[in-house]
Amino acid sequence: MIFLKKRRIVLDFEQHPRLKEFKFSFSKILRNPLSFIGLSLIFLFLMIALFTPLIAVPEKPEEPFRIPHEGYSVVPKPPSPGHPFGTTTKQYDIFYGVIWGTRTAFRIGFMVVGSILVIGLVVGSISGYFGGIIDEIIMRITDIFMALPLLILAMAIVTALGRSLDNIMKSLIIVGWPIYARTIRGSILTIREEDFVRAAQAQGAGTLRVIFKHVLPNAIYPVLILASLDIGAMVLTAAALSFLGLGAQEGYADWGQMVSLARNYIVGPQGQPFLYWYVVTIPGLFILFFVLGWNLLGDALRDIFDPRLRRK
Repeated sequence: MIFLKKRRIVLDFEQHPRLKEFKFSFSKILRNPLSFIGLSLIFLFLMIALFTPLIAVPEKPEEPFRIPHEGYSVVPKPPSPGHPFGTTTKQYDIFYGVIWGTRTAFRIGFMVVGSILVIGLVVGSISGYFGGIIDEIIMRITDIFMALPLLILAMAIVTALGRSLDNIMKSLIIVGWPIYARTIRGSILTIREEDFVRAAQAQGAGTLRVIFKHVLPNAIYPVLILASLDIGAMVLTAAALSFLGLGAQEGYADWGQMVSLARNYIVGPQGQPFLYWYVVTIPGLFILFFVLGWNLLGDALRDIFDPRLRRK
């Protein structure tokens, strides 16, 4: 609830309905089976990322993401004491690649989603709060971006900028912000008509103060849910682009590239179709469980925060 006191707006954090709802919902997150599994998977990968230098000690500390290899034979070698997960083509160590690839995955997910979240919040807030011709112009630009296939547009941008993981992240930021802008705009169109927003405006609060203190905190829930789902999706898309040869140079610790190196050995020779199962299965499982963890967490957040699903 918002109280007017001495010509200023005072926010009572204990009584504010949205904050009480968030406090209640956070406790439900910890009790939700889906969110618990998702959080457990994310925590596991986070521990791997934090202790990566201890789990897989780099041969060259100045190039920790460079996967070590012994020789250039194109035929993978099975798991052994020196290579717990075996080697891929050109003898790149799979264990080292997937462990350091965990840091690459977090870097891609957090940087891409964090950037498009900020862009979407700024653009969507301006569009939804001011409306009129500003809203029309921004939404038409958004519609143009959303009308184009995300993966194809990202491929075109990476091709134009040049092959690298940094350019993959730039392309995903360029194609990813419109859905965030449209989502936050829809929420703000509803929130801006609430009594507490009008009360803040009546008390002479500036536009930025109204947006960032009263409108965004109450409209940001759908975007946060979308962001939790998108971290896994962006890592998966980046892996697909790396698989197509648009990512980092060969030998860089990246899950998508690890799968790409295994493309000729997905099926073994005649009579032994699973001879090289480890080459594609192990990097694929890392991608699978990383994306699954964020998807489960995002689904649980949506189920908890969506009032329609809560009523059901």
